[in-house]
Amino acid sequence: MPPSDSAALIVARFLKSNQYTESYQAFIDEAGLPQDAGNVAKGDLTLETLLDEKKTFDISVQFEKLGTADATAGWRQLAPSAKHAVDNLPASSNLLSTTVETFSGSGDSSQAVLLASSADRRLHILDAPSRTLRASIVGLQDSPILSCAVLKQRILLSTSMSGQLVASDLDGKVLDKRRDHSKYVVKVAVFHGNNVNLIATAGWDSKIIIYKPTTSSTFEFGDPIATITLPTKPEALLFLRHPDNAEPILVVTRTDSNNMLYYTAEPEPRLLGKQNLAPHSNAWVAFTPSALALCPTDDSLIAVGTNSVPHMKLLIVRLLIPPYFAQPMSAAPVAFRTGLLDDSPATETQASQARAALVVADREDAAIQIHSTTMAPQTAYSTPAVAWRPDGSGVWVNGDDGVIRGIEASTGKVVSTLRGHEEGSKVRCLWAGMVDEAEEWLVSGGFDQKLIVWKTNGT
Repeated sequence: MPPSDSAALIVARFLKSNQYTESYQAFIDEAGLPQDAGNVAKGDLTLETLLDEKKTFDISVQFEKLGTADATAGWRQLAPSAKHAVDNLPASSNLLSTTVETFSGSGDSSQAVLLASSADRRLHILDAPSRTLRASIVGLQDSPILSCAVLKQRILLSTSMSGQLVASDLDGKVLDKRRDHSKYVVKVAVFHGNNVNLIATAGWDSKIIIYKPTTSSTFEFGDPIATITLPTKPEALLFLRHPDNAEPILVVTRTDSNNMLYYTAEPEPRLLGKQNLAPHSNAWVAFTPSALALCPTDDSLIAVGTNSVPHMKLLIVRLLIPPYFAQPMSAAPVAFRTGLLDDSPATETQASQARAALVVADREDAAIQIHSTTMAPQTAYSTPAVAWRPDGSGVWVNGDDGVIRGIEASTGKVVSTLRGHEEGSKVRCLWAGMVDEAEEWLVSGGFDQKLIVWKTNGT
């Protein structure tokens, strides 16, 4: 029997399901197939599903927005391509998160540390750039760690599947812990200010919780200063400084919404507005923005990885941040709801409302610099990940086929493919940046239980 996705079996299924009895019998006799070759089991590929997938792909390509090639703004060489597998971890397990952070050492010294969490509840800590294992902590969390961040270059923050947030040092000594979420805490973000430090966590209980910790003599989270409750679970969040007054704001995305939401980080958070990433789509929800990464060279530009299937769509978008102090909602109903305020008077007719909405949609569409089909396969259960190259020339994206793809930021074209994880395995997490301000790294972790450092050279 040929493979289940072979052309002969697909034709046989078509003939039998459409009652072409004589043609079916003649075909399987000539092709040497068994009598049951045309039977369709659950999950079998058919001619109809092939045509449907082709139509879906053709439609998605029509909506691509690609830039123009510019040698001065293109993918910069040298890019990480040399694979260095980390083979000194004490146990093998699926990798869930990875990041490189800077910790303050004695005196004025600092050190870069590679953090990687795995499904066996371990947090692996490696010195960078040597990649030597410093510690592999088991009891820091009571369930697998999903996200890590560092506050003030000395406090390690980790979140887990149980809903717990833990602050510790690099040796695993717990400084404080909170359990204000009831489900997975998928993301922790920090804001460093001159007079204030903030921590925000996003959980699958559809809540975002904001803390203002005390860090003077001893570290304490304290009670949350604010909680944002969403209609659906949050997917991604990050802190920004508002361009008007440098106050911290949160950019949030949630499941089953095309929008990026802008919230203040005040004790009573305000929704400043939202930015639609599919402004001209006639679908209720075109996709969910599932991963956000701010451009390291332009803080008004953001990369967005979506949950689109069968392949990830990557958007590079200009942020349209609403004013920090807005006019009352009744004065500009349509504009405020999208976060694009102006000085126009309140709308009065249905036609004028439609015109105002079209103006807003056109501006949101113009803010989308790149809308690219990355060809990175994913399903509805995938976890998109995106990471900028430190020079802003491109974005790395993960995939469920074990391949990491580099997308040129100026054109949206796939210009690099890194194959180091097992074929067909899920690349779960990515980090990209400079290590010790000397060398560009890309770090990837996957469900093949491999942690890989990609460098620009072979050493």
